Amino acid sequence: MGVVTIGSTAGGLPHGPAGYRRGDAGYRRITTALFAAGMTTFVAMYAEQAVLPELTTQFSVSPATSALAVSATTGLLALAIIPASVLSERFGRVRVMATSGLIAALLGLVIPLAQTMGVLIVLRALQGAALAGVPATAMAYLAEEVHGSDLGAAMGRYIAGTTIGGLAGRLLTSFAVDLTSWRWSLELAAVVSLLFTAAFLRAAPPSIYFRPQRIGLRSTWSHLLEHVRQPGLLALFGTGFLLMGGFVSFYNIIAFRLLAKPFSLPQSVIGLVFLMYLSGTLSSALAGRLADRLGRQRVLLGVEIVSWTGLIITLPANLPCVLVGMLLFTAGFFAAHAVASGWVGLLADRHRAEASSLYLFAYYVGSSVAGAIVGLAFSAAGWTGTVLFIGALYLAAIVVAGVIPVLARRDGSRPTVQVEPAHL
Repeated sequence: MGVVTIGSTAGGLPHGPAGYRRGDAGYRRITTALFAAGMTTFVAMYAEQAVLPELTTQFSVSPATSALAVSATTGLLALAIIPASVLSERFGRVRVMATSGLIAALLGLVIPLAQTMGVLIVLRALQGAALAGVPATAMAYLAEEVHGSDLGAAMGRYIAGTTIGGLAGRLLTSFAVDLTSWRWSLELAAVVSLLFTAAFLRAAPPSIYFRPQRIGLRSTWSHLLEHVRQPGLLALFGTGFLLMGGFVSFYNIIAFRLLAKPFSLPQSVIGLVFLMYLSGTLSSALAGRLADRLGRQRVLLGVEIVSWTGLIITLPANLPCVLVGMLLFTAGFFAAHAVASGWVGLLADRHRAEASSLYLFAYYVGSSVAGAIVGLAFSAAGWTGTVLFIGALYLAAIVVAGVIPVLARRDGSRPTVQVEPAHL
């Protein structure tokens, strides 16, 4: 099957003949800024994931309830994605991302003061809503300002920032919780998030191709429907739902498994396991470049299969198997996300902020819904039940990836979107 690519610059594609190219000073600035944005977002979003067992003990709640400290954040983030993208169409990409990162980091300083699990969940939900401005806007910002031939590599660097951010958030809290309380661990993560927000503000170049648009409910709804009616984009939205749902489910539960017999690992050692995120840093950047060269469908299918295989390898109660499986699962997920998110930017030839927001809406709804359900699967059938649940999500994602080019060809309203036989 062919890979859907942009065939011309008609239809308002700002990155057609123009935009930052690899090697430009502007390209270095924008990729550095987006790397920092990914860091600040994911440090804030997933710092709590490493202390879920401590929250379970502190507040005398079940693993499924403590997991809401993550699911509430991603759930409210999903709901706020579309409003944030609309605001970015009116007030600008950089302004919305900067405001979002700053408010979320300040909320992060307050969250550790929560005296009940309920209050903590509410504050985490508010933080998720505040965080929405970064992921809702980052993809559109890159798609507008970076030349199409280098977009995959630029998107890969942004995704690399999200992987290191997720790693840093988990490592900071995992190590700190063995030295102090979970509250001080979360405070440390909030300070780090604030520092990366400052780094983003320093590096981000002003938008060149962005043009402010008037905000209207009718026009926004029309733009969203326009994207939902594109079969290829709809399939990519579903891909985001399935991939992120499975990934967050995995990392919500893995700490509980490694704390229990036969592993019985201390929290600080479990924190080292999160170094697997570094595989995602490398794989996302590599997958972005390979997708530009070899075709998006081929790369997406390959990395999804790698991720599913890694998941299956974690089934035996054998630590080397679990670690190897985690490595493959994590690398495959971030590579798949880099390819899918970049593909959205290419299929959407206009109103990219809304297209990106729909992808991320599905992505974080998957995180929230699956991340909450997986606790029930773990309680009912242990790690085997968890793997069956996540494995079903990833098998569905593989099937969807196989038909994306066919679905995209059915959309006759986009003359700028073509199937290139060279990428068969």
